[in-house]
Amino acid sequence: QSRGMNFQAKATHFVLIQKRRTRIMSRPSAPLHLFLPNQDATMKLGSSLVQVMRALDTYPALLLDGALGAGKTTFVRGLIQALPGGDLAEVASPSFNYVNVYPTRPETLHFDFYRLQGQPLDDDLTSALNETDYFVVAEWACALQPHDLPTPHLTIEFAMVSDGRAVTIKAEGDASTLVLERLREVLPETTILHDALQGGDPVCGS
Repeated sequence: QSRGMNFQAKATHFVLIQKRRTRIMSRPSAPLHLFLPNQDATMKLGSSLVQVMRALDTYPALLLDGALGAGKTTFVRGLIQALPGGDLAEVASPSFNYVNVYPTRPETLHFDFYRLQGQPLDDDLTSALNETDYFVVAEWACALQPHDLPTPHLTIEFAMVSDGRAVTIKAEGDASTLVLERLREVLPETTILHDALQGGDPVCGS
């Protein structure tokens, strides 16, 4: 009888989780607005996001935007250091060769499209950007055309403010929505900003 009760409790728990996931994926997730006071907080955000993705065993592409010096590459360092094998990676923005490959698990493709603005992607870059066997992270994603964007993805926008960085995260696709909602749950409340404090979206390269 005890074994049957345990099975029933587990089944009920599973059904509740599935209902919660269905409810999350059936509606667009609201953007998440954050305040990061320093580089340590920026790297910690990257680490927290990786922990969520590892727990869910899903790695949507991350599309990063923001001005030079806004914290994009610092954030990527936090991501990579939190992945298995990340201690062997030398993280740097691949401004001249467009993409770096890091020996993480899953393996990471780190793009930088700063020099791409106004030019189309070639076939090799398009294929790599949509590679589902890799964890894809792209800086200056605003230089991409809408039809080039991988799905699912999270868009992460960095803006410099007087005392740190303001970050906005948006989800596109069911897997990204689930990741974003779980991230919202695990981040400290002091990091999350109220929507009323937010300005407009940044312009590419601004």
